[in-house]
Amino acid sequence: MSPKVNDRISEERLVRYLRKTEFALRKVKISAPQKSFLKKIAEDFYKMAESYYKDAVYFYEKGDFVNAFACINYAHAWLDAGVRLGFFDAEEDYELFTLYE
Repeated sequence: MSPKVNDRISEERLVRYLRKTEFALRKVKISAPQKSFLKKIAEDFYKMAESYYKDAVYFYEKGDFVNAFACINYAHAWLDAGVRLGFFDAEEDYELFTLYE
Protein backbone atom coordinates (compact mmCIF):
# COMPACT_ATOMS: atom_id res chain seq x y z
CA MET A 1 0.00 0.00 0.00
CA SER A 2 1.46 3.38 -1.01
CA PRO A 3 1.55 6.30 1.39
CA LYS A 4 -1.22 8.87 1.17
CA VAL A 5 -0.19 11.83 -0.98
CA ASN A 6 -1.14 15.22 0.36
CA ASP A 7 -1.13 17.27 -2.82
CA ARG A 8 -3.88 19.78 -2.07
CA ILE A 9 -3.88 23.06 -0.20
CA SER A 10 -7.19 23.50 1.55
CA GLU A 11 -8.71 26.92 1.92
CA GLU A 12 -8.90 26.34 5.67
CA ARG A 13 -5.17 25.69 5.88
CA LEU A 14 -4.32 28.65 3.68
CA VAL A 15 -6.50 31.03 5.70
CA ARG A 16 -4.85 29.77 8.91
CA TYR A 17 -1.40 30.61 7.47
CA LEU A 18 -2.60 34.01 6.21
CA ARG A 19 -3.93 34.92 9.65
CA LYS A 20 -0.81 33.67 11.41
CA THR A 21 1.46 35.75 9.20
CA GLU A 22 -0.78 38.81 9.44
CA PHE A 23 -0.51 38.54 13.23
CA ALA A 24 3.27 38.08 12.98
CA LEU A 25 3.59 41.21 10.84
CA ARG A 26 1.78 43.21 13.52
CA LYS A 27 3.78 41.66 16.35
CA VAL A 28 7.38 42.19 15.27
CA LYS A 29 9.15 45.42 16.09
CA ILE A 30 12.43 46.52 14.57
CA SER A 31 15.08 46.13 17.26
CA ALA A 32 18.12 47.43 15.39
CA PRO A 33 19.43 50.82 16.54
CA GLN A 34 17.83 53.79 14.77
CA LYS A 35 20.95 55.08 13.00
CA SER A 36 22.54 51.75 12.13
CA PHE A 37 23.03 49.84 8.91
CA LEU A 38 21.10 46.99 10.53
CA LYS A 39 18.00 49.18 10.75
CA LYS A 40 17.98 49.47 6.95
CA ILE A 41 18.37 45.71 6.65
CA ALA A 42 15.55 45.17 9.15
CA GLU A 43 13.31 47.54 7.20
CA ASP A 44 14.12 45.65 4.00
CA PHE A 45 13.29 42.31 5.65
CA TYR A 46 9.98 43.75 6.83
CA LYS A 47 9.14 45.17 3.38
CA MET A 48 9.88 41.81 1.79
CA ALA A 49 7.61 40.03 4.29
CA GLU A 50 4.86 42.59 3.80
CA SER A 51 5.11 42.40 0.00
CA TYR A 52 4.93 38.61 -0.02
CA TYR A 53 1.98 38.77 2.38
CA LYS A 54 0.14 41.16 0.03
CA ASP A 55 0.94 38.87 -2.91
CA ALA A 56 -0.44 35.92 -0.95
CA VAL A 57 -3.70 37.77 -0.29
CA TYR A 58 -3.92 38.73 -3.97
CA PHE A 59 -3.47 35.14 -5.12
CA TYR A 60 -5.90 33.88 -2.47
CA GLU A 61 -8.57 36.30 -3.66
CA LYS A 62 -8.04 35.07 -7.24
CA GLY A 63 -8.47 31.47 -6.09
CA ASP A 64 -4.83 30.58 -6.81
CA PHE A 65 -4.11 28.69 -3.60
CA VAL A 66 -0.79 27.25 -4.77
CA ASN A 67 0.85 30.62 -5.37
CA ALA A 68 -0.84 32.10 -2.29
CA PHE A 69 0.59 29.30 -0.16
CA ALA A 70 4.06 29.81 -1.63
CA CYS A 71 3.93 33.56 -1.00
CA ILE A 72 2.65 33.27 2.55
CA ASN A 73 5.47 30.88 3.40
CA TYR A 74 8.04 33.28 1.94
CA ALA A 75 6.47 36.14 3.92
CA HIS A 76 6.70 34.29 7.19
CA ALA A 77 10.22 33.10 6.38
CA TRP A 78 11.43 36.71 6.02
CA LEU A 79 9.95 37.52 9.44
CA ASP A 80 11.32 34.35 10.98
CA ALA A 81 14.81 35.04 9.64
CA GLY A 82 14.63 38.63 10.86
CA VAL A 83 13.68 37.52 14.35
CA ARG A 84 16.35 34.84 14.45
CA LEU A 85 19.04 37.29 13.29
CA GLY A 86 17.96 39.87 15.87
CA PHE A 87 16.58 42.47 13.44
CA PHE A 88 13.13 42.15 15.02
CA ASP A 89 11.91 41.75 18.57
CA ALA A 90 9.17 39.13 18.74
CA GLU A 91 8.81 39.07 22.51
CA GLU A 92 10.17 35.51 22.67
CA ASP A 93 7.12 34.13 20.87
CA TYR A 94 8.05 30.52 20.17
CA GLU A 95 4.63 29.82 18.66
CA LEU A 96 5.04 32.27 15.77
CA PHE A 97 8.80 32.27 15.28
CA THR A 98 11.82 29.98 15.34
CA LEU A 99 14.02 31.56 17.96
CA TYR A 100 17.61 30.53 18.61
CA GLU A 101 17.25 29.83 22.32
